[in-house]
Formats: sequence, structure tokens, C-alpha cells
Amino acid sequence: MSLHPTLQPYADAWNHSIDAISELVNPLAEAEWNRRTPCPGWSVRDVVSHVIGLDCEMLGDPRPIHTLPRDLFHVTNEAQRYMEMQVDVRRHHTAPEMTSELEYTVIRRNRQIRNESRQPDTVVRGPMGKEITLEHAMRMRAFDVWVHEQDLRTALGRPGNLDSPGALVARDLLLAGLPMVVAKKAEAPRSSAIVFDVHGPVEFLRTIRVDIQGRGTLETAPALGPAASFSLDWETYFRLACGRISAEAAGDRVKTEGDPDLTAAILRNFAVTP
Repeated sequence: MSLHPTLQPYADAWNHSIDAISELVNPLAEAEWNRRTPCPGWSVRDVVSHVIGLDCEMLGDPRPIHTLPRDLFHVTNEAQRYMEMQVDVRRHHTAPEMTSELEYTVIRRNRQIRNESRQPDTVVRGPMGKEITLEHAMRMRAFDVWVHEQDLRTALGRPGNLDSPGALVARDLLLAGLPMVVAKKAEAPRSSAIVFDVHGPVEFLRTIRVDIQGRGTLETAPALGPAASFSLDWETYFRLACGRISAEAAGDRVKTEGDPDLTAAILRNFAVTP
């Protein structure tokens, strides 16, 4: 048996990004592991710890028994507490300890993926004990690892892979959250259309149509006379959608047309990741 064809793109994307992360962090000096990343409250070490920790969970390893400090300002809810456990338990690990654990985890995960014969709809245990399909779990790992690769690249001043397999997984996942941003969070007018024109290494033109019931749908057809339109580059788009930068920080990298209150509300609620 071999990996189901539906799962192969996610395995390829994960593999591409995890190799890039290994290449980025292997030569780092001890002090460089403490550099801040765009991920709130997390250093380079913390991001790599998170990547290791969630792949260990995909392997079925038990979660660490650990008590979090009470002064972690960036931890404000249960989901963040869950994610922080794998991070905080490694906060005092040295550079050699981090790179060796990353290498060992990647070897184990590659073996697991090579031997994976389950169907995409197989139910597995996801983060916080939720039951999700294997396809969803692998899609989220591909997305998560690519986004954190970008966090590390920003922190280390090593841009790249904005059009890699993981970037395309991220594009589709972030676009799936766009109707909720426009129709529910920003409360765009009913029977309206909002257009997003994204350029750069990943390009797309998408329309969110809001129906008479206030439900948003994602369409590829352009809209005539939209209530609002946005033009921005791919890097700005995913950083906004992943909560890495604020609308104010994006500044003149986002060009908007239409109702200024609506465009401001959409940008204010752009993040689709927790």
C-alpha cells in the first residue's frame, strides 16, 4: 500500500517546508535561537519547538506533563495553552538539542508517511483531542509548517519559498476562511460583492458574494460594481490572514476602493487563524 493520492500533495508540501526549516536552523548560533519571530510571543526556538511538538503528536507520542508559568502574556485562551505546552517544555534546550530532536522527528515522520496506507477520511486525534479526518490533519500540518517556515525566514532575514507547495496549500486554506471574514465578522451588506486581487509569487482574483441571507460564498468570477475591492501582494495577504501583521502595519501595501467603513472592517477582521 502507498499514500493515497489525495494526501500526497500535503505530504509533499510538509516535506518541502520541513526540509527548509532544517536548512535554516541547523547552522544557527545559540544566540540566534532567541530571535523574535512574527508569531506573537515566540522566538526561533519556540517556533521550532512547536513544529517538533505537533509532529510528535501526529506520531502518537504522549503530550508532555508540564506546568506553564503564569506570566506568559501571549497565552490568553485554552487553545493557546494547549499549543504552548510543547513550546515551553523546550524553552531551555540548547541549539544542538533542538536540531537533533528536529532531525529525529523528521526521520520518524518521513517513515510514518511512507508507510501511511489509511484512507483520507480515516478519523484521527487532532489538536486538543478533537476527532478530525486524516486528510484534514495532513492539510493543517502542511499549512502550519509552511507558515512557520515563513516566520523563521522573517526572523532570520532569509526570504524565500513564497510560491512553494506549502504556499499553495496555504492559499486554498486561507481563501476558505475569507467568506466568514467578509460576511460574518465584517458584516458586509447583503446582496453585495467584494473583490480581492492578489499579485506576486502566488496570484489570484477572487470575489466574495454575500447573499440576501447574509451568507458569503467564494467565487472566481469577477464582479461588476463591487461594494469594495482590495489589491495587495501575496506576502501581505497571508501575513494579514495569519495574524502576523495588523492592517495598520500593512499600510500602503494594501490598495482599497469602495466603502471606507467596509474596507476598514474587513482589514480589521482579516485574520482567519486562531
